[in-house]
Amino acid sequence: MKYMISIYSNPKPWAHPTFMHREGLSDADREARMAQFGALMQEISESGELVTGQPLADPAEARTVRAVNGELTTVDGPFHTTEEQLVGYFVVECESIDRAVEIASRFPDAHDGATEVRAFME
Repeated sequence: MKYMISIYSNPKPWAHPTFMHREGLSDADREARMAQFGALMQEISESGELVTGQPLADPAEARTVRAVNGELTTVDGPFHTTEEQLVGYFVVECESIDRAVEIASRFPDAHDGATEVRAFME
């Protein structure tokens, strides 16, 4: 089954990978997280579980379209009240949601932000 792993973060400045731009991380922490990310990408690429992944542009460049009083309106940026924003995603094909969650928990972004796992409708 295919699952989307959504990565949420609040990097300053907006750049990817987001975990490399967290305030307060030492150089050793950054190197360890990059090594963790590289090992995870290698593992799920070699196993055939990685389908695709893509970072997203700065939320300030986004547009949100919604109906207000029956009329469609467009506003700049995402319409969120939290500091964390969707920064990218990966699609994996795994035997179970437990495996997808295990992969999601290994993304360095899970340490400071959040990762969400959702199955695609079949």
